[in-house]
Amino acid sequence: MSTAPAQVLDDARSIAYATPIDQIDPAQAKLFQDNEMWWNFERLRKEDPVHLAESPLYGRYWSITKFNDIMAVDTDHQTFSSEPGITLQTLQDQASPLLPGLSSFITMDPPRHDVQRKTVSPAVSPTNLQILEPLIRERAAAILDGLPIGEEFDWVENVSRELTAMTLATLFGMPQEDRRTLTYWSDVVTAVPGHGVVETREEKIGIFMEYRDYFMKLWNARVNEEPTGDLISMLAHGAETRNMTPEEYFGNVILLTVGGNDTTRNTITGSVYALDRNPGEYAKLLADPGLIPSMVSETIRWQTPLAYMKRRATRDIEFRGKQIRENDVVAMWYVSGNRDDEVIERPNEYIIDRARPRQHMSFGFGVHRCVGNRLAELQLKIIWEEIMARFPAINVVGEPKRTFSTFVKGYESMQVVIPRRH
Repeated sequence: MSTAPAQVLDDARSIAYATPIDQIDPAQAKLFQDNEMWWNFERLRKEDPVHLAESPLYGRYWSITKFNDIMAVDTDHQTFSSEPGITLQTLQDQASPLLPGLSSFITMDPPRHDVQRKTVSPAVSPTNLQILEPLIRERAAAILDGLPIGEEFDWVENVSRELTAMTLATLFGMPQEDRRTLTYWSDVVTAVPGHGVVETREEKIGIFMEYRDYFMKLWNARVNEEPTGDLISMLAHGAETRNMTPEEYFGNVILLTVGGNDTTRNTITGSVYALDRNPGEYAKLLADPGLIPSMVSETIRWQTPLAYMKRRATRDIEFRGKQIRENDVVAMWYVSGNRDDEVIERPNEYIIDRARPRQHMSFGFGVHRCVGNRLAELQLKIIWEEIMARFPAINVVGEPKRTFSTFVKGYESMQVVIPRRH
């Protein structure tokens, strides 16, 4: 489950089991950063799978922690709405939103959700992925060929961020020289002020303004051009999106940025980490590279790059014996559902040749299932095919620095050494 020192794990587990059940608050970014959140979820799945917390940071919210319960909530958008947002908001942000009026298709219910999602779906259609595949492979090969051999370097910075930024800039129709600005903006969106990326709430708002201005210029350029295949052009010319408000447009840009960047890059890093910590699985992969697609799905489950999604109850409902009230906040903890041993056998283990590797909830369910899931899988598949052609091993040095976030379950940095090439 974790590679933290045994004493740390014992302490974290002891605290989780010693805390009165009604005082457990799983939405603590420090626990995620320290990789110690597992014990709260383990206990909640066993003792209180539909759990009410009173958080000093977020206020009152419910936690849904078991696989089938999460699926039930995720597939009932009539009862559990994604409006007005998909993440837990601090009490300060609830009282004074960072960007008032911001929305996107993932924070809408049908039918508005459906028509906006349909507008951008062609960018990640099977046909377009066939067009993108050689370009992604060429870039992945160039990135890997440029890595040092026998020297320590940061895998997150040199590989994971670079490949996903290149792909996302292509999807947006942005100049490649701006790709790392896109990565930075994505980090700012999910950053907690005072924990590395931005220091203050005011700084975060200022960066949002720069981010919005850049994409408004892209919109204005695309509106006055013939339609092309990039996401901004699709939104600017789409029958259901060309008259959207600036707040709606920017909300969709944020959604597509975070969805196309954080998730894939953290799973790429997670795959290297998981295989290093499970040498038997890496040996399986070396012996049979045909396991790469299965390994990709297992990594997406094991990593769970977005830890949860939030919903709002549209009515009073009794759910698994608990009374959820209209407008109550409900967090579906995908990171917990993916470790539910009633559905997934030996869920805390990383097993790349599972019988059903695609049985996971990292992409969500129902109308909001991840629109770019096949693109994420494609990038992971390609990078590992190219790794297998070059490197017999990638050795992780120490523990990675994890993200301070309850939403993005990822890595800030991870030092590695590649001993040699094939």
